[in-house]
Amino acid sequence: MKSKKYIGFFTATSIVIANMIGTGVFTSMGFQVMGIHSGFALLLLWVIGGVAALTGALCYGELGAALPRSGGEYNFLSQIYHPTVGFLSGWVSATVGFAAPVAASAIALGSYLSRVFPSFNPMYVASCIVVLLTVVHVSNVKTGRGVQNFLTTLNVIVIFGIIVFGIFSARTGSVHFMPAQDAIKDILSPAFGVALFFVSFAYSGWNASTYITGEIDNPQKNLPKSLFIGTMLVLFLYVMLNFIFLYTVPLSEMKDAGGNPVVDIGSVAAVKIFGETGGKVIAVVISLLLLSSVSSMIMAGPRVTQVMGEDFHLFRFFAKKNKNNIPFIAILAQSCITLFFIFTSTFEAVITYIGFTLNLFTFLSVLGLFVLRIKKPGLSRPYKTWGYPITPIVFLCMGGWLLVYGLMYKQTESLAGLATVGIGLSVYFLDPARLVQNKVNKTEK
Repeated sequence: MKSKKYIGFFTATSIVIANMIGTGVFTSMGFQVMGIHSGFALLLLWVIGGVAALTGALCYGELGAALPRSGGEYNFLSQIYHPTVGFLSGWVSATVGFAAPVAASAIALGSYLSRVFPSFNPMYVASCIVVLLTVVHVSNVKTGRGVQNFLTTLNVIVIFGIIVFGIFSARTGSVHFMPAQDAIKDILSPAFGVALFFVSFAYSGWNASTYITGEIDNPQKNLPKSLFIGTMLVLFLYVMLNFIFLYTVPLSEMKDAGGNPVVDIGSVAAVKIFGETGGKVIAVVISLLLLSSVSSMIMAGPRVTQVMGEDFHLFRFFAKKNKNNIPFIAILAQSCITLFFIFTSTFEAVITYIGFTLNLFTFLSVLGLFVLRIKKPGLSRPYKTWGYPITPIVFLCMGGWLLVYGLMYKQTESLAGLATVGIGLSVYFLDPARLVQNKVNKTEK
């Protein structure tokens, strides 16, 4: 019996937006200003990150329409290169690729709420949120879809509100936005490269709807549209929101008394714009925005594990679905890993090194666009990448630069990411019957 497809264009787009707008944009600026003081250079960071995400989304639109199956990079890499490469991507996504960001967003949510309600323990709040949303998404796809659409709509409205009120508020920031000599110096500095890792993490999620391609109605049409429109909207919101942060908050107030970066930059800016009471209200609202991010990742991530379970004997139990056609075991497994990160507080280190690892697989996926056109020129492509071949080349240049920079200047995190891939390779060869049904080999060539 053919599975019903409940996810339309609006929901797919909302998943992209909600996966992107999360912890990164509300926590990064304090870290970036530690080494960069030019407003022009700081905003350029977010433009570069947005261009990388947009070019990646355009490329993934073609891949997703040509290879319409859930799983994201796992599906693409398995069919373009070899099931081993796809498995390694799925391994990273299933173990830490989604669970760590979910934990980070949940704890950030708890931290924002604790500023308003000091008696709240961020860890307990985070764990309760994860458990609650897990129950929602395990229960019913339609319920999960409704929750997702509501939270994402609220997300965009609130950020627009902060931007509009911020523009008309008194300027109290201390940076200059016109390009000058100090901007060039900042752009060429190592700190600019380090800051791009924060931006890359903030934009991660632009490929979210490719993980649930199998559940999207008319994916050949709705998937590319959701990727492009969702990413474009987030690019605009990110640049404008960070402009407001810099416009309203002096650089000196982006550090705490100990000289450490202020994490909850959104709360600091809200106090400048709306006053103390308004700042607390916005802190609660930002918590709702983070709730949207947690919800979308809990919804999208387990679909990778589900597809791995369909293909690999060792993980076959992850493919099991409940009466509502939901991969409940995969969702529960991801949430258990998330709770582990929350209670052990190791999620920060994981997020640092996972950035390198995820960039590795998105790089291989976009490179696969060229490989697939050469290997299967006759493959049906309902959507073709706009600007090809320039668009994928731009993405590969940016992604390749980040990978090289990571190996040069972030060796510990990069090597840890490669070690994670190595462990996944070992697990792959432990499976005596690796492919239960190798759909890759059955695909028409």
